[in-house]
Amino acid sequence: MLTREEDVDAHALRRQGWTISAIARHLGRDRKTIRAYLNGDQAPGRRRQSPDAFVPFLQYCRQRLADDPHLWASTLFDEVRDLGYEGGYSTFTRALRRYQVRPHCEPCHAATGRNVAVIAHPPGEEIQFDWLELPDAPESWGVGEHAHLLVGALAHSGRWRAVLAESEDFPHLVQALDQVVRKLGGTARRWRFDRMATVCYPSSGQVTASFAAVAKYYGVGVDICPPRRGNRKGVVEKANHAAAQRWWRTVPDALTVVQAQSGIDKLAVRMDERRRSVDGIKVTVGELAAAEMLLDVPVRPFPAELQVERTVSPQCLVSFDGNLYSVPPGLAGAQVRVMHRLGESHFDIATAGRAVVARHRRAPRGAGQTVRDAGHVVALEREVLASFSDRAPCKNKVRRPPSEAARAEAERLRGQQAAAGDPAERVVIDLSHYAAVADRLRTVPSPKEENTE
Repeated sequence: MLTREEDVDAHALRRQGWTISAIARHLGRDRKTIRAYLNGDQAPGRRRQSPDAFVPFLQYCRQRLADDPHLWASTLFDEVRDLGYEGGYSTFTRALRRYQVRPHCEPCHAATGRNVAVIAHPPGEEIQFDWLELPDAPESWGVGEHAHLLVGALAHSGRWRAVLAESEDFPHLVQALDQVVRKLGGTARRWRFDRMATVCYPSSGQVTASFAAVAKYYGVGVDICPPRRGNRKGVVEKANHAAAQRWWRTVPDALTVVQAQSGIDKLAVRMDERRRSVDGIKVTVGELAAAEMLLDVPVRPFPAELQVERTVSPQCLVSFDGNLYSVPPGLAGAQVRVMHRLGESHFDIATAGRAVVARHRRAPRGAGQTVRDAGHVVALEREVLASFSDRAPCKNKVRRPPSEAARAEAERLRGQQAAAGDPAERVVIDLSHYAAVADRLRTVPSPKEENTE
């Protein structure tokens, strides 16, 4: 394609008597291209448009997608290929978008491009909560394929805090909620959730009885988002994005849960320095959050019963909340259950049959302490010492051939094997028996000898 300047030069040189070959060499173009522009077959600044191979199939595609708006483009591509379409798949999908062949489906339409209403968030009015599933968790965490992070964000200021949890069940949700609101410095008057099953019935959006008790305990109201309305809790969704991209992507495998929690706490505090413009005044998220009047949190968390399963180590220790606790000897390698009622200073360790084998005072979370009961220590030492011997180790270079009893047993086994083998081998040939029969035959006269006499 020639530019307008090149087209002007080509026409000027042609009027001056230049040949097409000379003009092509001068402009660095092909002779056919120069000839087309000089003859007026092609206009400058516009590419020659080849016929659109999709146009003959446009009406068929419209009809198919009108019949089935959710028909896959790949399936429709296979059909038009059988009808003679020779273009590629990417060209075909571009044509579908260019001609807007697929009809609009409102329930499936993404929020991008829609009109967005401005939702007022008064100070201290709302906290938005959401679970963030983090894939490829370190194996040492023992949480499976995903780690679980509960994020809570103040809707007015945008301040957010997050807590790592072992799972997303009801007790862990209550525990994480309590820790998040304490990290925020208080609770707003209302909590907003999506339709998570531990908070409401997903089909109807009605709050469950168990979580209603939690809301009453903290003195807050509960709001459930309408289905498929992610923009309604956009503040916490943005916090989720920041946590996933600015923290989780850089978490190394060797990091412990406590160290990871410290990392997400530092990121949340650092993001309080984000700038906001309120009525033309530049303020930070931290300054906005400090001005929110939050409600006080109860001294103790809601008394939900937390239960987690653990495997006893060879040292008869059980890991819980970043600390190690002792159990009686004889349980190494067994599965036990740690049962803790939130807010209490003690917790129990029970077997699979719910028989309580230990009770400990809970150490600070992530302190790395090893808490041992004196009775467990004494019993473990006795069992370990009882398994030792003060005799000298046996010598392994001593010649000790099979004893007389061993040889006799071997002969017995050989006799059994011979009896159970070939039937011919079980026949016992006694030569004395044959000798006695021969002697009797010699002493008895034959019939011929009796007749001669």
